[in-house]
Formats: sequence, structure tokens, C-alpha cells
Amino acid sequence: MVVAGLMTGNRGKELAMSDITRDYLGKFWEVTDEVLNAILFMLIGLEIVIVSFDMSYLAIGIITAIIILIARFVSLYVPAVLFRFKRVFGTKSLFIMTWGGLRGGISIALALSLPQNPYKDILVSITFVVVIFSILVQGITVEKVIKKLTS
Repeated sequence: MVVAGLMTGNRGKELAMSDITRDYLGKFWEVTDEVLNAILFMLIGLEIVIVSFDMSYLAIGIITAIIILIARFVSLYVPAVLFRFKRVFGTKSLFIMTWGGLRGGISIALALSLPQNPYKDILVSITFVVVIFSILVQGITVEKVIKKLTS
């Protein structure tokens, strides 16, 4: 079924649709994605009001974000070495992919969907810190990191 879906989605668009239909379809899914993201972030904004937050969660969240960046680099580096992609991509590309891997609404939505337990507020708060770090620090500096590594 997955192969059939991939074939239909990729080859079907080329063979069975006109250019105008393909354009409208792409625009439809783009708008749908934006609307659903807006709804998700609106619901997250409403939920953040009731989540308890302690300043110690800020430090834990920043440490977690750094650990996530290290884990992401390792998860990119090991396959690159094993499959000999490192020669093609180089270490700079791996750093760019690591820094550019942004987290967002899905992480928060997953944390919010956890069943109620004593650790839910802690996990949600730390997830918020990691996502805010990703959006503010990584999102704002990704262009500078790319320019510095490619110059």
C-alpha cells in the first residue's frame, strides 16, 4: 500500500494531472498546512496558560536542548560514516543539518497529549523550553551558521 501510495502520489501527479491542477493541488495543501498549524499553535497558546512553570525547568530545558542537538549530530554522523556519505556531504553539512533541525508544534502537541500524571507538567514545561530554544536560538541564527560554515 505504501509503494502504491508513493507511486500514485509521485507519478500520478505527473501523468494524470495538468500543470494547473498540480498548481492548485499544491496551493490547497499549503493553505491546509498553514491553517492547521495556526489552529495547533492557538490551542498550544491556550494550554500554556494552565501549565505550571518553575524557573528550574528553564535550565533543564536548555540542557535538554543541547543534549538533543548532540544526539541529532551523532544520529547524522554515524550513518554518514557507515554509508560513506561523509565524503560527499562533509562535516560542515552535518553541522548545518543538525542546527537547522527545528522542533515545533508537534513536540508540544505530543507532550500535551500525555495522560495526566505527576510528571506531565514538568515534561510539558521542558518541551516548551526546548521548542522556544529551537525557534528563537536556532531559527534566528541558522542563516549565520550556514554563512559561517560555507564561507
